[in-house]
Parts: sequence; structure tokens; C-alpha cells
Amino acid sequence: MAITIISAFGLSTPAPAAGTLRVIDGDTIVLNEVTIRFSGIDAPEAGQKCASASGGSWPCGKAAIAALEQLVASGEVVCDDRGTDIYERQLGVCRVGNHEINTEMVASGNAWAFRKYSADYVAVEDKAHAAHLGIWQAATMPAWEYRAEKWHVAEQQAPTGCPIKGNISENGHIYHAPWSPWYDRTKVDVKKGERWFCDEAEALKAGWRAPQWGH
Repeated sequence: MAITIISAFGLSTPAPAAGTLRVIDGDTIVLNEVTIRFSGIDAPEAGQKCASASGGSWPCGKAAIAALEQLVASGEVVCDDRGTDIYERQLGVCRVGNHEINTEMVASGNAWAFRKYSADYVAVEDKAHAAHLGIWQAATMPAWEYRAEKWHVAEQQAPTGCPIKGNISENGHIYHAPWSPWYDRTKVDVKKGERWFCDEAEALKAGWRAPQWGH
């Protein structure tokens, strides 16, 4: 059954299942605290930088967020339900108007085809790669390798071997994975009820939420 999602940009009266939309990163949105992960794609993490054609780097994670924000602001967003991933996030293909968001993110060079799990966007990715768009302007580390590298380093440094930081602030209970832009600046104070988590599913089950990096 399709789920209608209304963005927070003053759209028309929503359907009964609709609500406000928050952009978490380039491949994830939240509707009324239900996390929806775009099926078949993987966007750069919020704090990730990619190699540029000039030899330097550019904030590809922030660019992916901005691209997604622009897409969801253009009209009513509708997602289908393709089950859940290992972190209990709903998987879906989302559309806005005549555009499929998953496809648009890959076609514009703001996300990779997540070939480990799906071949749906391989042809779209190949075109973006050939045109050197976005993440394809120079050889760069894909998001899944970036996460694995950050995780490995943090895992060695975490006191329990569980590197996700559960922080409590005026914004609520928020967890920071090792690839979070604010990870190094986040401290865990167990006396305040803050804690470490071994994976995102554990953090979500305990009532913590991912940070929001969109504007």
C-alpha cells in the first residue's frame, strides 16, 4: 500500500496517513517518526567529502541533502512499502510529481546504485558515471566503504567496543554513528543516562533517533 508523505513546505491538505517530512540525509526521510530508506541507492553520508575533478574535495554529503530537499519541496511525495532493512527502517521507492526520487538522486550524481542489494539503478548510475556527474567527477570512496572505515576506527576507541554514541540534549535522545559530522564532538555521560550502542537498530529500539542534517 502506498504511503503518502507531505513535506514541510506548506502543501495542500494531507491524506489521513500523511504528515510532516524531514530529510535525514541523501537517501533517508522521516514521516511522523517512521524512517524511510530509499531502496536500491546509497547517498554520501552527511559529513562525507568526495574527490573533485580539480584534485581537492567537495562536501558531497551536504550536496546530496540539498538535492533531496529540493526534490521533496517540489510537490507531494509518495512512497511505496518494500519491507524493512536490518535496522528496521522502512524501504521504499518514492516519487514527487512525475519524478522518481531514487532515480533522480542517482542520475544527478548524488547517490550510488546500491549494487550489493539491488540492480535497479545500475543503468542510471552508469550514465551518471560516464558523464562525470557529482560523485563521479573523480575517483572517490563510496558511502559503504566510508562508513566501514569510520566504524572500524571508532570501534577500537569505544570503551565497550560499541561505537554509537547516545546523546541527550534539548533536542531529545539522538544517536551519532561514527560517520556523523558531530561524532568527535559528542561526549557520552552515563550519569545523565547517555549510553553507547552496538548498532543503529539497538539505538532505535531504545528510543534514540538519528540526527537531522537537512535545513
